[in-house]
Amino acid sequence: MFKWGQRTWGKWAITLGLATVMATGAAHAGTPDLKDAGEVEAFADGVIKPLMQKEHSPSGVVAVMQGGEIIFQKGYGYIDVEKRIPVDAETSMFRPGSISKLFTWVSVMQLAEQGKLDIDTDVNEYVTQFKVEDTFPGKPITLRHIMTHTPGFEDGALGYLIINDPDRIEPLAKSLEEHQPERVVPPGTRVSYSNWATALAGLIVANVSGEDFNTYVQNHIFGPLGMTHSTFVEPLPAELEPFMAKAYTYGAGKYKETPYEIVTNFGPAGASAVSAPDMAKFARALLNGGEYDGVRILKEETLNQMLNEGFSHDPRARGTGLGFLKRDFGGPEFENFGHDGGTTIFISHFGLSIPNDFMLFSSFSGPGAGPVHQAFVENFYDEFFPQELPYVEPPADFKERGQKYAGSYVSSRSSYTKVESILRGLGSVDVAVMPDNTLMIGEVRYVEVGENVFRQVGDNDQVIFQVNDEGDVTGYVLDGMGVMQFYPAKFYETSSYIMTLLAVCLLVFVFVFIRLALQWARYRNQVGEAKNAYRATLLVSAANILFFVFIGIVLAGGMLPLFYSVPGTLKFAFVFPIIALFGTLYHLYTTFLVWRDGLFEGVWPRIRHTIVALAAIWVLTFYYTWNLIGFNYFA
Repeated sequence: MFKWGQRTWGKWAITLGLATVMATGAAHAGTPDLKDAGEVEAFADGVIKPLMQKEHSPSGVVAVMQGGEIIFQKGYGYIDVEKRIPVDAETSMFRPGSISKLFTWVSVMQLAEQGKLDIDTDVNEYVTQFKVEDTFPGKPITLRHIMTHTPGFEDGALGYLIINDPDRIEPLAKSLEEHQPERVVPPGTRVSYSNWATALAGLIVANVSGEDFNTYVQNHIFGPLGMTHSTFVEPLPAELEPFMAKAYTYGAGKYKETPYEIVTNFGPAGASAVSAPDMAKFARALLNGGEYDGVRILKEETLNQMLNEGFSHDPRARGTGLGFLKRDFGGPEFENFGHDGGTTIFISHFGLSIPNDFMLFSSFSGPGAGPVHQAFVENFYDEFFPQELPYVEPPADFKERGQKYAGSYVSSRSSYTKVESILRGLGSVDVAVMPDNTLMIGEVRYVEVGENVFRQVGDNDQVIFQVNDEGDVTGYVLDGMGVMQFYPAKFYETSSYIMTLLAVCLLVFVFVFIRLALQWARYRNQVGEAKNAYRATLLVSAANILFFVFIGIVLAGGMLPLFYSVPGTLKFAFVFPIIALFGTLYHLYTTFLVWRDGLFEGVWPRIRHTIVALAAIWVLTFYYTWNLIGFNYFA
């Protein structure tokens, strides 16, 4: 499902936790003892409890395991706020989002090691219900591409990825066929996270095994491992409902329960619900060469293949294994692998280390889940697996050399043919060389530590820039965030350009109506072609203003409803760019008449009319670039 950036909340969040830890007297000098459950609990309580209250996260769970033993496991908050039913760390269930993908990848590799499928074969060999478009002839998509998030698909979610109405559930094959994304780059060339492709892998599992995906996972992973509080079935089976942490939003000083999120239409990408002890059982198998308590879910060589084969844009950046994400938590020797995951309500982490025989699982819910998750996960690793942070002096000549990195960059994980593509431009990241010879990427400062390698000032996060044979920068990747790449944005893809364009054009259109109000009598006295020209100005201005008014109305309701469905207000809003298109064409015709026939009195009114025409054309380029002309979304 949704990927959440790491280390974006900074060190401030830990202050609350450390204050509490120190107050209890549990903190000791040096690295705390992970095997001391009291120290782990004091730390976790100190970070989690105040943040959950501050950020309105109603429920959470944490499990820490090392050496095959649960060291610490605790629930926080309530699975039912109204009834005050507390989280039970043993039985309460949470939605791990994209961590569900790990069950899909294990399923794929189970069938691969049985010889029932080949991860390097064209996926169309296994998809019988429809075909993946042959956009790049001779370059088919394989399961290896899918497991490393390099199939080359665009991304999307608006109104279809997660729903809240069980009546909209469709068979997996039908949903995938209806929502097939465009292939935008050849497979194997660029990493870009894809929920659709993961769901396709789940469909292949079903086709090859002869069992529907949910049944397959239950029979070959959950059941054998004794994961009794885990399921992909939606809506949740009746016998598991009492254990599920309910979903809530927060507003007007109270929590409001929301329907159970449904991901079934793309289930293999993120539909599971799990408990912390069940995730510990899964972790034991992964940390023990694929076997737990006498049950083997993978051969050891298959698991090694999943960990050691994969994709990275640069060997110095931890990328992906075959499905597993390799993270920078704990440092290079820690060898962190696993997955994070998010739905619209839950944010979760599943981190493993074979050298340390270690697992951390956590999940938090509600509108404040993100801050709690990010503060706890990052600072847990920093606290119990600290890394050295040697001082690096910024190179004195970097100010001149570093200009090649400067500019704006956009994420490879984006839509390119649907209205959601605008998020790519609005989310562009600015990179600038600073006077102190450091590099500012977004709001974070980095120092050069190697050729095209930069480390965050005050932290171990690294960014690696990519260059071509001529030395030109072609993008950058984040060490430990191997499912996305950032590449240089064209000028019109940058948020600064977009905001400037919209500000100027809307100001022009609003001024049209201000002038109309101030000079109403003059408008009424216009006749013939002059009045038609004025009406053309009013039409094109009104169409553009109303589009953004209705977009504002939609956004005022929050982003959450946009994941569940495309609201009627948004659909209505997309009528106005079409009106603006035809209105602009008519306005250009009247502009020609204004100058040819000398309409209006004097040159300045004709210039004003022309300025409106230019603004209308300019904003049309915006609509065209971001697929806003027409109804470019999945119904």
